[in-house]
Amino acid sequence: MVRRGLAAEGHSVEVVHDGMAGLAAASTGQHDIVVLDIMLPGLSGYRILQRLRAAEIWTPVLMLTAKDGEYDEADAFDLGADDYLVKPFSFVVLLARLRALLRRAGDARPTVLTVGDLKLDPARHRVHRGDVEITLTPREFGVLEHLMRHAGEVVTKTDILRAVWDAHYEGEVNVVEVYVGYLRRKIDAPFGTNSIETLRGVGYRMAEPG
Repeated sequence: MVRRGLAAEGHSVEVVHDGMAGLAAASTGQHDIVVLDIMLPGLSGYRILQRLRAAEIWTPVLMLTAKDGEYDEADAFDLGADDYLVKPFSFVVLLARLRALLRRAGDARPTVLTVGDLKLDPARHRVHRGDVEITLTPREFGVLEHLMRHAGEVVTKTDILRAVWDAHYEGEVNVVEVYVGYLRRKIDAPFGTNSIETLRGVGYRMAEPG
């Protein structure tokens, strides 16, 4: 249910169901945030967190658990958790906590992404071209955010699928082409710009208009 909700908001989500698999996934360092349950089979969330921090993996961790004792919460923070949310919880609050963690993640994640006069605010989920606000769907927003985070670089369709679509997506990669088309009609065509370049047979590149 959490995965479906986050995916609907445009996030790419990987789900595992036991401690050892969770440790292996989190240890790649390829995730923006880890949402970690304490009560997991095989290896507890506490031990996963402890091993991640011992390995100097500093991915923000939100502990999501039914254990609501103050000592449980203190243990989580002492081991290196960044936030702690008790079940049952509001999904709206979960999203707000995750946005806050992304804002605090450090220099690797600028607060506002800028390419030319195009600005994207991940925390507020807003996009502007100059003074004009542009409304995007969650999926369009995710594609644009990924392109802007890699501005000037060539990004393949597969790269975009892995970053933006659900981890279990098994459809055609050409769906990316469709969404790039949607974006061009919203962020470029009305302004006479061409910020998303197509490199035939390779992928896309976000460049400053000019």
